[in-house]
Amino acid sequence: MTILETPQAAVADGASGDQGFEAPVGRAAGAGLVGLELSDADRSEKFAQMRSGLLGSVHSWELVTAVDGPGTRMTIFLSGCPLRCLYCHNPDTMAMRNGEPVEATELLRRIKRYRRIFANSGGGITLSGGEVLMQPAFAATLLRGAKEMGIHTAIDTSGYLGAACTDEMLADVDLVLLDVKSGDPETYKKVTGRALEPTLKFGRRLAESGTEVWLRFVLVPGLTDDPENVEKVAEYAATLPTVTRVEVLPFHQMGKDKWDSLGMPYELGDTQPPSNAEVDRVREQFRAKGLTVY
Repeated sequence: MTILETPQAAVADGASGDQGFEAPVGRAAGAGLVGLELSDADRSEKFAQMRSGLLGSVHSWELVTAVDGPGTRMTIFLSGCPLRCLYCHNPDTMAMRNGEPVEATELLRRIKRYRRIFANSGGGITLSGGEVLMQPAFAATLLRGAKEMGIHTAIDTSGYLGAACTDEMLADVDLVLLDVKSGDPETYKKVTGRALEPTLKFGRRLAESGTEVWLRFVLVPGLTDDPENVEKVAEYAATLPTVTRVEVLPFHQMGKDKWDSLGMPYELGDTQPPSNAEVDRVREQFRAKGLTVY
């Protein structure tokens, strides 16, 4: 195995796609894989381990507080995503080949180090991406291992691949951060390149299973800000009894440099962040449905 060198020792101390594990292609700088060992298995072994959930393609990890769920959390960004969101701020996670091979046991070893921090802060782990459900077997292994350690678990997902989440895997998830990009199918297709219905179906399944949901909506001027579009998202959220929180996330340009560095065309280069008044208007639309909004 190869141990990654890290320029951020302080962080280390405390703080199924078909693209496989080819060499990373122009990956922009991210949070990194500080303190983790990479698998040195050969290509055939890697694919076998991936199918069994023992190995995953990982972009990075970081410790955050009150961002990806409650408390202090270790957020693990997996590589690979079926959506092509116009405003994606992590385009370097879209292709699975842009991640690095990390064994589940290695990540669980790292997770175990932070059990006391999680317990004291009411935190835990969050599997994000990319799209966590692109690697369901690997995600299931991490979630099961975390639950065996008594750690709170969350996944951050678009829900588009919700069918890949087995009932057994869902039983190991305490919280789902469900990203609903749009309430209008045509707008959703424009934003993501995909269909809306799988996301809505997964949200309904989460509600039926009793799984807590924090619904996330990114407000992009000229793209997702139409009042009718917002109203559809708010109406949908109100039908899910396990939605305990709605987060309206204002669009920003922080991902533009990554698109440029990857040589990918960025269509929102001239789009400005929404004003405070616009954000307040959208939040009020959700609050009008009796939802708790941030």
